[in-house]
Amino acid sequence: MGRYYYLVAGLPNIDIDDRKLPFTVSTFRNEMEGQLSPSDKALMDLFYLKFNNNNLLKQLYPEKVWDERGGIASEVFEELIRSLQEEGEDITGFLSRHKRFPLYMISFVRQYFEETSENNRELSSAFSEDRLASHYYAYAMTCGNTFVTQWFELNLNIRNLLAAFTARKYGMECAGIIVGDNEVARVLRTSNARDFGLEDIVDYLFAVQRISEEIDLYVREKKIDQLKWEWLEEHTFFLTFDVESVFAYLCKLDILERWINLDKVTGEQTFRSLIGTMKKGGARALADFRKEIKL
Repeated sequence: MGRYYYLVAGLPNIDIDDRKLPFTVSTFRNEMEGQLSPSDKALMDLFYLKFNNNNLLKQLYPEKVWDERGGIASEVFEELIRSLQEEGEDITGFLSRHKRFPLYMISFVRQYFEETSENNRELSSAFSEDRLASHYYAYAMTCGNTFVTQWFELNLNIRNLLAAFTARKYGMECAGIIVGDNEVARVLRTSNARDFGLEDIVDYLFAVQRISEEIDLYVREKKIDQLKWEWLEEHTFFLTFDVESVFAYLCKLDILERWINLDKVTGEQTFRSLIGTMKKGGARALADFRKEIKL
């Protein structure tokens, strides 16, 4: 890992309440081109994989919208799907042509086809999105960088805690909608304790619980991102010129870009609609709720 004195010093200051972006998430990738070591660039690439996840799902669920921020072409996803359908377990040819293709995506698509075949029906979009997220977080958390690993685990834990608190509030079972297999996920699937037995494990547990009780979607989402923003600042305080600060800047850009593009009125209407649906629709509705909050 390198130290990036001039790069970090030249980045404009940003705040979560800013209304103008110095870079988009896409242009930031271009700005970093050639300035990072190969290993540090690989850490940045982990972040951008989430857009590719969406685009992979679009190959299976055409109603999804293609995200231009992903770097893998649709033809590559089509080739992967075709290879798995035609060649089954042996996709040596595909891997020889695309040597850096994320292996967790291959595992996900193979699992998708196996379960679709066994059940003789297409898996729901919400279920597949959760399944792919589980593969993605597991993959990202093996990157070897402590800060980046902790960042992905933070996002995984917040996602799961919000789902668990919401499920409990509406008297629903949460085991089936918890993503991943870290310690927090395993506890959430089995614990009936008031704090899920996580008070001594997750120092932001009660902060997330308070956020889950917020009924205004706009305020709720803002508080989630403020929690993440503060975590980024706290955990890079002594890493000012390291790759961790560059990665944190990218994550902050993503948060800021989201808020600049967010429509408050639409968000509030979506929230009210989802709560009404959840009261009628059970676990599937809760899965849809988790999909809508886009954690």
